[in-house]
Amino acid sequence: MSRPLYRLYGLKLSYFTGKLEGYLRAKGVPYDYVEMDMATFRSCAAETGISQMPQLECEDGSWMTDTSDIIAHFEAYWPNPRFKPGPPAVAFASLLLEDFFDEWLWRPALYYRWAFKPDAELMSGQLADGLLRDVKAPRFVRQRFIRHRQQKQFLKQDGVTAETAPLIENLLLEVLDMLEVVFEDRLFLFGDRPCEADFGLFGAMHRHFSYDPTPHALLREKAPHTLNWTARLWATTPESLRDSVAAQRIPPDLGPIFALIGRQYLPYLQANTIAMATGQEVVRWEEDGIRWEVPVNPYRARCLEVLKQHFAKLEEPAQKVIRILVGDAYTVLADTTTSQVELPARPSKKEPLDHRWRKR
Repeated sequence: MSRPLYRLYGLKLSYFTGKLEGYLRAKGVPYDYVEMDMATFRSCAAETGISQMPQLECEDGSWMTDTSDIIAHFEAYWPNPRFKPGPPAVAFASLLLEDFFDEWLWRPALYYRWAFKPDAELMSGQLADGLLRDVKAPRFVRQRFIRHRQQKQFLKQDGVTAETAPLIENLLLEVLDMLEVVFEDRLFLFGDRPCEADFGLFGAMHRHFSYDPTPHALLREKAPHTLNWTARLWATTPESLRDSVAAQRIPPDLGPIFALIGRQYLPYLQANTIAMATGQEVVRWEEDGIRWEVPVNPYRARCLEVLKQHFAKLEEPAQKVIRILVGDAYTVLADTTTSQVELPARPSKKEPLDHRWRKR
């Protein structure tokens, strides 16, 4: 039997590896899975120019790295089941939700993993035994090193303070409340078949919130239908979707999530892009009277550019649907004044970038 067409490099506890695995399984794409150690992490970066996971190696020797781009590729070129919604406004809404879940739930996912002792101890031990298994050092040294590194990068350097921590915790609780209404009513976010938005949500839910001890306890008590959705999506196969169709409408109960995007996420994306365009290293914005300061993120400037490009292609009736969903923040999507910001070039093998598309 010949080997599958694709080889997926990642970690079983990785946010975006989980997202991509969930998609490939539901899509029916055959792949071999390779659990990364430091040697494979470096060798993949040497091939693609970016130090991140997952990375997908194709049979023809080419590579793909960004999960959203990978999903877009398979939706364009792989046969059924197709997950991209048909109507333009619905398709854009799915992409907007995917981006929001990918990027805005990243902070609470990493916060809950590293801010609480039981979670930090568990996950640093698993990383010591997994990613760092080929590092020649005692296990306790590897575990201590990874815990210190992750807490520095994903807590201190990502704006987590005594003032902002309650906002992060409230964000997760708010999103869970919204999702429970949805998943009590139907199988997936838009209906009987998942779409890009489901897979965007899956990364945070499957490999963080439903896995790490502290957030898993929250899901058990406050969001059992969302927890059930997580298992359902992991179990989804092309055969199980045979009688379903791609989403044709935007369910009204997703309205609160789009309002949250308009209230928090789009203003942040705009502030990040403006900060980058003006040469600043830090992006500053205010949320519920609390001031945030985090490093400028070139990758998220790219995210906003992609969203704006898709929005610009919509006809007026479809744009109006999105304006109603996100409120006044639709101007962020429609704004072209900051669209000329110089984004990082595609990753180069000679100068690998980190997951934020910054030089290491």
